[in-house]
Amino acid sequence: MTQPAQPAQPATPRWGYGTNGLTDLRLDDALALLADLGYDGVGLTLDHMHLDPLAPDLAARTRQVARTLHRHHLTATVETGARYVLDPRRKHGPSLLDPDPDARAARVRLLVRAVQVAADLGAHAVHCFSGITPDDTDRDTAWKRLADALEPVLHAADGAGIPLAIEPEPGHLLATLADFHHLRHALGSPDALGLTLDLGHCQCLEPEPPADCVRAAAPWLRHVQIEDMRRGVHEHLPFGEGEIDFPPLLDALAATGYQGLTVVELPRHSHAGPDLAAASLSFLRAAAQGGSST
Repeated sequence: MTQPAQPAQPATPRWGYGTNGLTDLRLDDALALLADLGYDGVGLTLDHMHLDPLAPDLAARTRQVARTLHRHHLTATVETGARYVLDPRRKHGPSLLDPDPDARAARVRLLVRAVQVAADLGAHAVHCFSGITPDDTDRDTAWKRLADALEPVLHAADGAGIPLAIEPEPGHLLATLADFHHLRHALGSPDALGLTLDLGHCQCLEPEPPADCVRAAAPWLRHVQIEDMRRGVHEHLPFGEGEIDFPPLLDALAATGYQGLTVVELPRHSHAGPDLAAASLSFLRAAAQGGSST
């Protein structure tokens, strides 16, 4: 007789902090800070100031970062949201939706390189996003470009055993959980494709409450980002400055059994990065204890 599936055991949160919120610090200093504060890991954005993916000797530099992570007992997610790493004049350009196939290919090469970096670091996922639909591009064309561009990245991710976790981003072609499922079905539900769920984006844009979004997204969760946010306003805020009720949200996340990092995402607050990293971890620990249902 078939036994019913057992529910996931509540997971102990594993907190990380994004280096895109610590851009005024050298990477070694940022990692030492996070370890000293008690973080479990880091969301490492590949950028010119932190493990530049386009500079020479990437493999050697990655090995050095891997040693530093190991020394500090930190794990990592590789994030690819650097604003100007490919084009110094276009924010997040070129994207996977660029009308120019050579430009799209540059983004694909970056993502494939990020997969290799993640494998060399022992990271648990590579984050990416679709990009904004260009002017004069219809949605069907944009979705086809996205699916076609992701094929070689997913092939690399599958070979490396590193999930590619695409993020629904307000204003992008892939903006919601429904859009994620549209892409997943278009690609044939590949094992290598997972989801980056930004919990603030759920508050900002999704029709359901953030805790319900977490429960709905649970089977595909490969990476989680967290910050405070207000309904209808895409602005990443320090905890306590938005509208999110965190204890039930974190309780819902723990109940999924998610084992990866939950990374604080405050990319416009580097000027106060060290203080916010400390305050964020204290807030999250308290909120997680307040939300425990056990």
